[in-house]
Amino acid sequence: MIQEKRSIRRIQSGGCAIHCQDCSISQLCIPFTLNEHELDQLDNIIERKKPIQKGQTLFKAGDELKSLYAIRSGTIKSYTITEQGDEQITGFHLAGDLVGFDAIVNAKHPGFAQALETAMVCEIPFETLDDLSGKMPALRQQMMRLMSGEIKGDQDMIMLLSRKNAEERLAAFIWNLSRRFGQRGFSQREFRLTMTRGDIGNYLGLTVETISRLLGRFQKSGMLAVKGKYITIEDHALLSELAGQAEQPA
Repeated sequence: MIQEKRSIRRIQSGGCAIHCQDCSISQLCIPFTLNEHELDQLDNIIERKKPIQKGQTLFKAGDELKSLYAIRSGTIKSYTITEQGDEQITGFHLAGDLVGFDAIVNAKHPGFAQALETAMVCEIPFETLDDLSGKMPALRQQMMRLMSGEIKGDQDMIMLLSRKNAEERLAAFIWNLSRRFGQRGFSQREFRLTMTRGDIGNYLGLTVETISRLLGRFQKSGMLAVKGKYITIEDHALLSELAGQAEQPA
């Protein structure tokens, strides 16, 4: 009976079995560096939820920390609500990212996580994961690596907002998206923005009008081709330079 329950839990809608061992983005997620036996133990505690539709939330500010969420597909935005009642976006999470780390310190989620498109996630019960990581050094090390990545991302964002002008901020944002898509096996040169220009502006501290104007300027310069939400990087060297990053091949 236990084995049957595990098998059922590993089936997503559509009847396709999903295992950590077979996941295409496992190298970005918790399973990275784990051996087969450790992967089986991790796989047995993970719950594969039904698709989350655009606009649905994974959790809300003040919710008790019960699970971390590994994104299998889609995009999730994290945000808080200011004292003035305004939304402030704090991050955009892609396949392979884990959401919910910032709730560990107080055992409550400080903000919201909302799907920007239909998304698939793996729900990982935190107490069980914490217990398992105490028994598996490789898992504990990987959790620390992922947390370190979160801290580094926050530091980069502070630098972005404090030192760069509007043009450099948007260039850095697009450059970073390109890099992240490449890490996931997608094209670094052509991709679709799953977030609105309003969301991008909110995240970067810029107005929608500024985002639209800058995209037009980037296109006119030959650096990008913009068609609705679709971006094509035409001059990666120029984008890298404006973003303050070393040149990387597209």
